[in-house]
Amino acid sequence: MRKVIYGINLSLDGCCDHTKFGGGNDILEYFMQLMQGVDLIVYGRITYELMVPYWPDVAKDPNASKPDSEFAKTFDAIDKVVFSRTLTGIEGNKTKVIHGDLKEEMLKLKQQPGGNISIGGVNLPLQIVELGLVDEFHFVIHPTIVGEGRGLLEATGLKEKLGLKLIESKILESGCVALHYLKA
Repeated sequence: MRKVIYGINLSLDGCCDHTKFGGGNDILEYFMQLMQGVDLIVYGRITYELMVPYWPDVAKDPNASKPDSEFAKTFDAIDKVVFSRTLTGIEGNKTKVIHGDLKEEMLKLKQQPGGNISIGGVNLPLQIVELGLVDEFHFVIHPTIVGEGRGLLEATGLKEKLGLKLIESKILESGCVALHYLKA
């Protein structure tokens, strides 16, 4: 069965609003390496519309920096699924829109042959976490306290505590700390 992997950037005070802290080449490299075993990315509509067409456009830009270009090309090559109640279709043949039951559809995706499934964003991944379908968590903690913005776990509806087991920690050049957890 395919693994579902959730990766997200956070500030020290738990803010997951990407506009509140910067990024770096080492962060792009970390997430690019994470995507090496991924052959499907799952998003909700909001995150999808943040990522596409931004990264596909960067992949085509001859003036993009090497780290941006490498990440963009890796991202662009991966098939995507968007869970949405409002989207009816998306251009291109690498993205599929699903309107069905989240749990049922995610279980179908997990049971299909292939590599890992990456999920991104906040709302949809937290619903998938609540369903108990996330196998790995990758939190990149930025060395900043923003004091405002959306917290990652503000809207979670977990019925019981979710135990995680830290299997790797890595300090990135930027001072960010990448934490890799498995569901315990």
